[in-house]
Amino acid sequence: MLSIYSLDFPLFYFISFSLFSLDSFPKSMDWEPLAAAKASISPYDLLFQALALIPFSHYFFAASFLFLIFLYRFLEIHFLHDLLTLFRGDPVTLTYNSCSDLAQSVVANCKILQGRYLATPWLSSPHLQTAFLSFLGRPPPLTYRRHLFRAFDGGTIALDWLTYTDVVGGTSCMPDSSAAPKGDKTPIVIVIPGLTSDSAAAYVKHLAFNLARQGWNVVVSNHRGLGGVSLTSDCCYNAGWTEDLRKIIDHIRCEYPEAPLYAVGTSIGANILVKYLGEDGANTPLFGAAAICSPWDLLICDRFINRRPMQKLYDRALTVGLQGYAQLHQSILSRLANWEGIEKSSSLRDFDNHATRVLGKFETVDTYYRRSSSTNYVENVSVPLLCVSALDDPVCTSEAIPWDECRLNENIILATTPHGGHLAFYEGITASSIWWVRVVNEFFGVLRISPHIEGRKKMQGSTMPKPLQSSIDQAPYLNVIEDGMVTAMSNEQTDAFVEDISDEDTTHSKKDEGTISDKGTSVDLTDKLNPEKQIKQQVEQNVKDLIVPVQGRIDKLSRRSRQSIWLLVYISIITTWPFVGSVLLSVLKRRFKTFKPGTLFRK
Repeated sequence: MLSIYSLDFPLFYFISFSLFSLDSFPKSMDWEPLAAAKASISPYDLLFQALALIPFSHYFFAASFLFLIFLYRFLEIHFLHDLLTLFRGDPVTLTYNSCSDLAQSVVANCKILQGRYLATPWLSSPHLQTAFLSFLGRPPPLTYRRHLFRAFDGGTIALDWLTYTDVVGGTSCMPDSSAAPKGDKTPIVIVIPGLTSDSAAAYVKHLAFNLARQGWNVVVSNHRGLGGVSLTSDCCYNAGWTEDLRKIIDHIRCEYPEAPLYAVGTSIGANILVKYLGEDGANTPLFGAAAICSPWDLLICDRFINRRPMQKLYDRALTVGLQGYAQLHQSILSRLANWEGIEKSSSLRDFDNHATRVLGKFETVDTYYRRSSSTNYVENVSVPLLCVSALDDPVCTSEAIPWDECRLNENIILATTPHGGHLAFYEGITASSIWWVRVVNEFFGVLRISPHIEGRKKMQGSTMPKPLQSSIDQAPYLNVIEDGMVTAMSNEQTDAFVEDISDEDTTHSKKDEGTISDKGTSVDLTDKLNPEKQIKQQVEQNVKDLIVPVQGRIDKLSRRSRQSIWLLVYISIITTWPFVGSVLLSVLKRRFKTFKPGTLFRK
């Protein structure tokens, strides 16, 4: 019997299609109604009907998933990267001069720099870390002791001290309430905070507490108008203002001549510190320094902070902070700057245009940024300097880091990490410690016992001039008003003094702040009876203060000018030789035209 499956497949397909067509459709069927019904149904209606059949929970989960992907990219979260690397962290990249014995010896003894950095897992984002530092921070409890330093122009700078005894046993019970006894040889670390930050900032407290616990004396140099101190002069600080830092360092060195001095700058404070080191070169009394999250090039950072939506949020937040700073000192800034422009500023550039540029007497904002950028002074740094930056810093972009300049300078070690945010660098599950604080602590500890530092001590003791008399307040007296601000009371000339404040709270700017006691230094009776002589001596010291660096600059320029003269002579010979050579050749040809060498042999 012939089975239907034994038929050839095309033949079977043809027979089946024929039977189906004949049985299913009548011969006289009208196709027009069917086509009209098909045209009346919209494909979008069919699509919406199909989508309506999907449960709402599925839409919710899909939207949540897409939102998480967007948030992951927008906040630059790197948790999956840390998970795939089994939370081992990323290695620290070190950039330094391979021919520098100092850099190699320091790097060899800094185990933290040779290791890895792993951010706190639940803060695996530069924005989360920076926000956590700003709003929470988890600073350790501590109590500063305040000294008010008066500059020659009448400005007031708050110096907040923290020592080992303050951290371990509470506030010291020394009778004079000074930060450290006179003649103390304990190394001192000077901290320069960032923009609108003071000694109450979380990262400053972390740094001061850890350094003091290791036996260092720490002093936080608050910027003018910050730390609960009002402006007492027409001078304000900016990103390139190094004069206050220079006077503070000279004052501390004068008070503690046998104590080695170190400095740490953060953010804008790091820019000020590096600029100061480049300006003074080998004349600085510092033995070592650290610059954390420096902006380096302010012009590049200005372009960067206005590039993306997330960076614009930081720009706006910093602008609000500066406007709050200006509001505290409206009585002075409204007289010196464009107050209406300050109130309407929507970005850092606007604020700098209406306030900083005017106060600093810069022609344009770009001029202020260019002249204040520390990248122009990196090559002149002559003390051991550790620079720490995060490549994902949302404020100070890595595009501004002077890689080549740091590599050429034998005194600089540049440490960069892929993550860390701006001044955050939290580590551990509980986010209780900051990575760069441990790095600075270890770096200074290695420098402290380094043989290069011993050589620098001998060099400073033999070549550097004796520090000038400290610029302590001559007038007016200061007092604390109800809102915690320090204001002037009188303009009478008084003896040079340092004012101390002992706080009982963890923050130093409280409304119920204690009274200020005047601690006068000893002044000879002859100086009291002869104020004109004292003023004359002060003027002579100021002239000497100006002559010493100017003389050094002149000597340096004279050496360079001699080199330049020989270089110009060489260039002039090379450039004019084709013309001079052709003229000499033509003259020699005419002169010896009738000369025959054979006549010499005949003679």
